[in-house]
Amino acid sequence: MSRSKAPLENLLVDVAEGAVAPGIDSRFQMIIVAGKRTKQLLQGAEARIESDLLRRKRTSIALEEVKRGLVRFNEQAE
Repeated sequence: MSRSKAPLENLLVDVAEGAVAPGIDSRFQMIIVAGKRTKQLLQGAEARIESDLLRRKRTSIALEEVKRGLVRFNEQAE
């Protein structure tokens, strides 16, 4: 009996296979942007996608937002 992958695992597989989000040039840049977005979510920022914070981790929410192009990369920002 095979078990389907969790949403975070699916996103990580997409990143590992080279699926890059709109406005993001590389997998490395995607991980950096998602990490910064995760910090924002942990500090109380509202998610840009509909999700249940009790059922999904903020990391998977951040990766999904980046993948959908809802989070932009700004080279000047730290």
